Amino acid sequence: MAKTVDLIAEAARGGAAIIAFPEVWIPGSPHFLWLGPVAGQVPFVGRCHANALTVDGPEPTAIRRAARSHGITVALGYSEKSYGSLHISRTVIASDGSVLLHRRKLKPTHVERALFGEVTAATSRSSTPPGAARRSPPRRARPAAQRVRPVRAGRGTPHRLPALLRPRRDFAHQLSAEANTAATQVYAIEGGSFVLMATQVISPAGIDLFATTDEQRRLLSAGGGCSRIHRPDSRMITKELDEGEEGLVHAGIDLDAIVIAKNAYDPAGHHARPDATYLVHHREPRRAVVPGDRGNLLLAGGFGRRVRCRYGRSARKRQRTGRAGCPQALRSDPGPGAAAA
Repeated sequence: MAKTVDLIAEAARGGAAIIAFPEVWIPGSPHFLWLGPVAGQVPFVGRCHANALTVDGPEPTAIRRAARSHGITVALGYSEKSYGSLHISRTVIASDGSVLLHRRKLKPTHVERALFGEVTAATSRSSTPPGAARRSPPRRARPAAQRVRPVRAGRGTPHRLPALLRPRRDFAHQLSAEANTAATQVYAIEGGSFVLMATQVISPAGIDLFATTDEQRRLLSAGGGCSRIHRPDSRMITKELDEGEEGLVHAGIDLDAIVIAKNAYDPAGHHARPDATYLVHHREPRRAVVPGDRGNLLLAGGFGRRVRCRYGRSARKRQRTGRAGCPQALRSDPGPGAAAA
């Protein structure tokens, strides 16, 4: 926590209007998930829960105070604790200390799902968390072993907070700096925006903490940092730091570059074809348990289709005998998630 507040102050002194921290900056990336069976992960799981934040807790409150005190917007990635579950969360705090955006990662990536929970669309939308204006005395969280690097830039820039785990490139290249940089450039082009890419750096001390065998050390290596800022045309506009170096990278931003980029290619505007394809994002809350009508089965398909089947007595009998098929009343109709193609 102290390091986070110090970096916010340092960025503000350097003239930055926004500072972005990587995914799960607090308490740090759970590298142990990659290094062995579940039984060996148990000692780390308790520490992850102990060091996770709650949205209305004293740590986020201290960061909001720092943002207000230094007049800087803060994009913070952290592990959020909600009851017994952990979520990969991001909160954007305005320069006056108010919360502009709070969201949870819809789908944790790969082994992240062993530690972090999925969320519904309603909890991934922009919102002000409960207690955002609450004032509490700051409390220091235990520091993470791995090193992480923030990135800063001018006001009004979208940001991407990937957690670049540092397994060997031949093990998971899609998590490498090269692959994530390429993805970030696509985000810049398709979004017509400046993109702040804040990444993590793992230190030798972090490897000593997580890797206790030769096999684990083979899977994890130091470095991995590649924080940078890309223009809407995908060009990088920051200096390139060594992958093992901690530091702030910064750039001045000319928002007119967004207009120029979108004049050539605007997927959400003149380059779109909503008559042919469009995206539906469910924003209403979904409950784990819902009441159902007796004798009716409602299946919510993953492809935006709802299938309703009314089971009569003969249909139930056919099911018991193992015969395939659904009663004559089976019908399918486009649901709210239907897409035209």
